[in-house]
Amino acid sequence: MEKKKFDLNSFIGMILLGGILLYWMNINKPEEINDSSTKNEQVQNVTENTINTTATSSPVFENDSLKRIALTNNFGAFAQSAINGAEGTTVLENELVKLVINNKGGQIIEAEIKNYKTYDSSPLYMIKDNNASFNINFGTTDNRILNTKDLFFEPNISKNGESTIVSMKLKVSESQFLEYKYALNPSEYLINFAVRSQGLSTIINSSNTINLDWSLDGYRHEKSLKTENTMYSHLYYKTEGEVDYLNVGNTELINDVDWVSYKQHFFSSSLLSDTPFNNATVTSTELVKNEEIDSVYTKRYEFKAPLALTNGELNYNMKWFYGPSDYNLLSGEQFKGTDLDKTADLGWGIFGFLNRTIFYPVFNFLKGFLSNFGLIIILMTIVVRIIMSPLVYKSYLSSAKMKVIRPELTALNEKYPGKENAMKRQQETMAIQRKAGVSMLSGCIPALLQMPVFFALFKFFPTNLALRQQNFLWANDLSSYDIIYKLPFNVPFYGDHVSLFPILASIAIFFYMKMNQSQQANMQAPAQEGMPDMGKMMKYMIYFSPIMMLFFFNNYASSLSLYYFISNLLTITIMLVIKNYIIDEDKIHAQIEENKKKPEKAKSKFRQKIDEAMKQAQEQQALQKKRK
Repeated sequence: MEKKKFDLNSFIGMILLGGILLYWMNINKPEEINDSSTKNEQVQNVTENTINTTATSSPVFENDSLKRIALTNNFGAFAQSAINGAEGTTVLENELVKLVINNKGGQIIEAEIKNYKTYDSSPLYMIKDNNASFNINFGTTDNRILNTKDLFFEPNISKNGESTIVSMKLKVSESQFLEYKYALNPSEYLINFAVRSQGLSTIINSSNTINLDWSLDGYRHEKSLKTENTMYSHLYYKTEGEVDYLNVGNTELINDVDWVSYKQHFFSSSLLSDTPFNNATVTSTELVKNEEIDSVYTKRYEFKAPLALTNGELNYNMKWFYGPSDYNLLSGEQFKGTDLDKTADLGWGIFGFLNRTIFYPVFNFLKGFLSNFGLIIILMTIVVRIIMSPLVYKSYLSSAKMKVIRPELTALNEKYPGKENAMKRQQETMAIQRKAGVSMLSGCIPALLQMPVFFALFKFFPTNLALRQQNFLWANDLSSYDIIYKLPFNVPFYGDHVSLFPILASIAIFFYMKMNQSQQANMQAPAQEGMPDMGKMMKYMIYFSPIMMLFFFNNYASSLSLYYFISNLLTITIMLVIKNYIIDEDKIHAQIEENKKKPEKAKSKFRQKIDEAMKQAQEQQALQKKRK
């Protein structure tokens, strides 16, 4: 084996490679001085962060100072309330109503009517989720325009006897402030509300108009959005001693305003003032553009009025009312002299008179004995039909008399045919009727006298709060429509449901009109040449009226359909009794013949004028015929 020799060149190469490797490692290794520098940089960064935090914390005071300066620039003398103000609410409630008052703006941000629910059994709120705003806009002597809704009030709760008082003060100082004072008594819906200022005569600029601005988006509460919104939700106001309402889509300037009320069918939000408002503006805006989409709100109501200063200060005594638009409640002693009961919408003129003086007393009397409101409606219908039965008898008697003399009238038409004998034929017709003691008006007047009752009850049932959410048979709410079948589609003018009470009412009115057709035919004189045949028109009405009623009442209060159903059944029964057991046509014929034998009574001046006018017309007609 060959012995290896020492290779000097290789050894030197190894030494050089090792040296190069050591050199390379040495130049890439962090130097101690560099590591110390890095540590110093890290320490310096931590120190700088600590200084920044302190600056943010110490500058917390600097920023507060800047904030104070900014708020002072914005709010002037009222800046302190913005600086010291805190978010928060105060609850004011009794057995009937619950109010939540916000520190910011000092205004009511929730108003719940406790003993009622919405159509879907949710709590009934008049105000919630920023749907309302109450603001006073005013100028200051340092040329600022401020809004109370942007400023913080300081709350204080106290008691005065049984009354709970919440004082909300917008302070400049302890002796200078604007105050909203709310006072609520047990078992009352009315909330006393005072707006007054103290020590602000040098701060409020009297040359600028001070404006009160109250707006509200009315929540939907009832099952039928269309009925609630289009028929019974209005902005009411009392001006110059008269109550009126504003049609939707309009704005009106009004003076001497005692109160304004935002009505949503059965419930109202009202503001009353001891000092009438002048130059006030009311606006009503439609919010329902599409019933399928816009199902939360009905209308937007707005009221704006300037406030007057007394010796440089505000001093207004007002009242809030958040409660039911119940005639029994609003016509009570607590609301005496306010005329708020007119927002119950019982109808105008004689219709409202009948509801106030007859139907509400009868209804309240029956309500004292019965708890089933369906039975109350039936009993009330019976009472109304019994009272109206003499008119039905009078109308049917006139029909029977006309039936007896009808052959004579037919013979008269044959005796005087043609248009040229129209005047003569009319004169002879009136003469026969007069001798027989028959008047066309004797049949029309009883029917006309029943019309006010029809229209009064048309208002009475859908606006009667006592019927709201009361069930009867298959109807779960007598103030709204009943449903026996939900349609998968919407029928124009009919709806997306089938109501049974309107069907029953339509069937009843069909049979009533069918039975009444012969009576109406007897009341009419035989068709004359050139005149429309009323008999044919009545045949069409027999079918048209029930169909029209079916479509109209399908979305209306089931209590009203129930009333018309029972009313028509009772009328049919009364007519059958009169026809079969009371009216004797033979006796009527004998009486008419007896009347003919009596000497004709002297004509009244009115009758003489009519006869003279008809005679002149007849002579003129004959003269024109000769000229031809």
